[in-house]
Amino acid sequence: MNPLPILPTMGVGSYASPGWFISGQRRAREGDFGPGDLDELYEDATRIAIADQIEAGLDIISDGELRRQRFVFEVFSKLRGLKRVPPLRKLGVPGYDMAPHFTPDGVVSAPDGLGVVEEYKALKRLAPGRHLKVALPGPLTFGGFMEAGGRDTGAIIDELVGIVRTELAGLVAAGADYIQLDEPGLPERPFGLSLEDSVAVINRATSGFAVRRTVHVCFGNNAGRPMADRDIARLVPALLTLDAEEVSLEYANREMAQLETVGALAKRFDVGVGVLDVKNFHIESPQKVAERVAQCLEHAPAERLRITADCGFSALPRGLARRKMVALVEGARLARRQASA
Repeated sequence: MNPLPILPTMGVGSYASPGWFISGQRRAREGDFGPGDLDELYEDATRIAIADQIEAGLDIISDGELRRQRFVFEVFSKLRGLKRVPPLRKLGVPGYDMAPHFTPDGVVSAPDGLGVVEEYKALKRLAPGRHLKVALPGPLTFGGFMEAGGRDTGAIIDELVGIVRTELAGLVAAGADYIQLDEPGLPERPFGLSLEDSVAVINRATSGFAVRRTVHVCFGNNAGRPMADRDIARLVPALLTLDAEEVSLEYANREMAQLETVGALAKRFDVGVGVLDVKNFHIESPQKVAERVAQCLEHAPAERLRITADCGFSALPRGLARRKMVALVEGARLARRQASA
């Protein structure tokens, strides 16, 4: 395996679904697919997600999370001890109040795991000899779609942390050496936790695993809309207490504001800097990507930076995602040349 270049490129995790894959999922829900048909559907879509990343030239590859719905929702089907809460609003523009929500009706568990270990094993098989990253939702993000329903929130958090730790242990045993917890739930602080206590929950999930651990924090991307106050600076003091080697944050859709936070975080972590705006159909030029990387380099050394998008590509059409990935790769190459000149 070739060593990673300086300023390596990667996606955050999720990838854009091909149109035929969305159509196939609809037919599967209508009962038109058998188990073998469904396995073939997911396998073929995952192969395409991996191929698109490789063809674009990304240095670090993920499986695209196409076996899930928007990185987290499908994973709830693996959990037991939950009942679904009907949304108060079903009509009008898509929004967070329409997303699945749950309340416990017993001990929350995942007796068969979250399915991420199997996803990673497939990724290893389909992308041999590549640098790989696997991502899964963190305990706060699970909690952000839950209402306590009268149960003790501390007990619910304990159960969610245990579920995530079990999956992490399975990933490490399967050979994963670069694991990301997705925590868009952090800025919203589920169950009324403080930011400091929220990070402590993440640390309970990540502690003790001898692999590269990264935590992705964003402000939400449901139909291109955030769900939280998009102030990174307010998060930094708590983020600096993370038990991880890397953090990943969104900057592009915020017009690269608050880049001083990259410098603060880079004193402790490698930083995945979002330089592609996945909430915008505008396709950045390689020159724009290189310009954004250069702005980041004013605050942190190149050895501390990883070049990525603000969030996953799942909310974009596939053709657009492919073109944005190419711009990311070409822009990073340009930035490397400029940095070494």
